[in-house]
Amino acid sequence: MSALRTVLQRELTGYFATPVAWVFIVIFLVMTAVFTFYLGGFYTRGIADLEPFFRFHPWLYLFLVPAISMRLWAEERRSGTIELLLTLPLTVTQAVLGKYLAAWLFLGLCLLLTFPIWLTVNYLGDPDNGAILAAYLGSWLMAGGMLAIGSCLSALTRNQVVAFILSVVVCFLFLLSGLPMVLDLFSAWAPQLLIDAIAGLSFLAHFADISRGVLDLRDLVYFLLVIGFWLAANVVVLNMKKGEA
Repeated sequence: MSALRTVLQRELTGYFATPVAWVFIVIFLVMTAVFTFYLGGFYTRGIADLEPFFRFHPWLYLFLVPAISMRLWAEERRSGTIELLLTLPLTVTQAVLGKYLAAWLFLGLCLLLTFPIWLTVNYLGDPDNGAILAAYLGSWLMAGGMLAIGSCLSALTRNQVVAFILSVVVCFLFLLSGLPMVLDLFSAWAPQLLIDAIAGLSFLAHFADISRGVLDLRDLVYFLLVIGFWLAANVVVLNMKKGEA
């Protein structure tokens, strides 16, 4: 645990040692405000909830989360510091978890800094704060799922731009997998079991349930399984790439 804590602290400190963290936070807060108040019509709806706020989170994360994850391993491999990291008295699993948890906590901080919108909706009306809290949890879990995907794909390449593009494409597929326009491609020839499995991979479907305040165990398990699978794949990729580091 001490090795894991050391990696986590190293990564968190690294975020705020450069302007990268502050620039990302500002961009995230500005974009959430623009989507909520202008595109989401927060005031014109006349309803005291945060549906316009959470509605755009999947699409914000589609580009912002890969921007964070692309540097996790690609930069380490490009600069050669991965060799030093992996010679320290820690396992590859601890290194993966430490870097991942640091990035996930940073994304959680970005979410927490949106608390003025929660204060605003409570000032304007009487919202269901339980549902809002559940939506925040769902948003953080979805960000964690995309981050795990991005972390794994970042380990595949030394190029951050390539890692970013791969992450966006894979996360986009996970977002769209439950939509009718995707399922219609399989409905003509695929068995119903496969169609249901593809639909069940959708980030949007699972996040939509949680954002309405419905904490279904199946949705929570889904996000945790996605995170666990891609982190395990991240460990496998790093073990395979050790000789190329």
